[in-house]
Amino acid sequence: MAHQPQPYPLNAEAVRTWSSLALAALGRAREDIDAINVYPVADADTGTNLYLTAESADRELADLLAGVTDGTAGASLPEAVRAFAHGALIGARGNSGTILAQLLRGVADVLGDEPAGRDPARLLAQALTRAAEEAYRAVAHPVEGTMLTVATAAAKAAEAAAGPTGNAADVAGAAYDGARAALAETPGQLAALGRAGVVDAGGCGLVAVLGALWQALSGREPAPEPVRGRAVPVPRTPEPCAEEEQHGGPAYEVIYLLEAAEAEVDRLRDRLDVLGDSLVVVGGDGLWNVHVHVDDPGAAVEAAVVAGRPYRIRITHFGDERRRARGERSQRAVVAVVQGEGLAGLCGEAGATTVLARPGEPPAVAELADAIREAHAREVVLLPNGAELRAVAAAAAQQARAEGVRVAVIPTRSEVQGLAALAVHDPDGTFDEDVVAMTAAAGATRYGELAVAERQSFTSAGICQAGDVLGLIDGDVAVIGTGLAETAEAVLARMLGSGGELVTLVLGPEVPDALAERLEAYVQHGHLAVDTVTYQGGRWSAPLLIGVE
Repeated sequence: MAHQPQPYPLNAEAVRTWSSLALAALGRAREDIDAINVYPVADADTGTNLYLTAESADRELADLLAGVTDGTAGASLPEAVRAFAHGALIGARGNSGTILAQLLRGVADVLGDEPAGRDPARLLAQALTRAAEEAYRAVAHPVEGTMLTVATAAAKAAEAAAGPTGNAADVAGAAYDGARAALAETPGQLAALGRAGVVDAGGCGLVAVLGALWQALSGREPAPEPVRGRAVPVPRTPEPCAEEEQHGGPAYEVIYLLEAAEAEVDRLRDRLDVLGDSLVVVGGDGLWNVHVHVDDPGAAVEAAVVAGRPYRIRITHFGDERRRARGERSQRAVVAVVQGEGLAGLCGEAGATTVLARPGEPPAVAELADAIREAHAREVVLLPNGAELRAVAAAAAQQARAEGVRVAVIPTRSEVQGLAALAVHDPDGTFDEDVVAMTAAAGATRYGELAVAERQSFTSAGICQAGDVLGLIDGDVAVIGTGLAETAEAVLARMLGSGGELVTLVLGPEVPDALAERLEAYVQHGHLAVDTVTYQGGRWSAPLLIGVE
């Protein structure tokens, strides 16, 4: 590839242009990349994950520059690349997104270190080399034939181009060409790609990002699309046996941000490596993005709690993604906000994409909007499961509608109402019929909750003291007691006074199983026709949730 002398300097404006062009390129290639996603999990979302990660990076960079009085002219290169990398870190999605975030962090580690006066060509080559090295270190078990391989090839080509007569545009162009050549070779390096006859999806996205870097520095536009869909012809391996055809591996993807010391993160890596696979931990300086595939999502989150402070926790069941990977793009999905790891797993098993909220830390509009996008469906039913989240859910739904997704928000005020709605969810029926049925099921479910008073206060049932057990029905305090069991029975008596067919009990992490047995016996003794089901809410759930349908 022949290059003209560098028309643009390597500065904050170039980083801003790179970000915008990369986001646009990933937006164009998003569906094509999703379609060829077969490794490590054929969940048809690599393009989407890369796009959402780049979108988060672009948003933070834009916010930084908007705060500078005279735009990019007033921002330094170190400030710009650090914002770019930090935005990718906090918004990283999936394997590919977390690796891209670490690649950008590697770039920022070099360009963010006061590079004034240094040779831009050599500096960019060093940045791309650091990026590839950091990405390899972030992945627990690196595999060749992936975007890691593409990143390494790009770095080697960049180093070779950073000679005495080279410039930053030449280095970026060489990295782009090296990445494209490496991408074409990936089907011969990874059996899953060879069988499918496709290139690595993450590598394809990285090529788009590097093409945008070259364009930002050279002013020249890459080929209409970097490297698309199908690989160059490669010898087909024998058809896999039936056992290989079955989708093995963990059932859940768990992603969260974590505030923790590096030593604790090292221990966390060891714990998560035992729990599952596809482990990627990126970040540094006290903030990390953790991605892992596991069968026990609660254990993955619990390990994070031991290490530090996790938040923005997202747990996704792979069932819907695997259907999409077979070409069955989801027509409809359910997104549910839940407070409690066990509830998240329960909703995930029912096919919902879950957003796990911690007490006192409700999800923001952007987080719910991202979850709707990640559901990758034309129609989405959103279950906020909290009266205080209705406005947030409505705003997220409005954003999604502007992007062409049909969204209905069912005004569920408790997780037990969300479970009732999920129980009647019919993805094969019409959208309107499904929404009506789910809304009716939620509305027909009265909800109760037990909480412990933190201080003396006035309630609708009288004055409570710190340590009293509060029994809430439909959001209002109805009973004030001194013990969990007695208060729960009093709440059940009031809720069943107007009838019911099914009682749902969701136990918090500190509540003994004996309480569930006592309440089940209480219901059976006084209401012979009423069935009872019990679930474990897990960490962060209320002491007891009660639903009566």
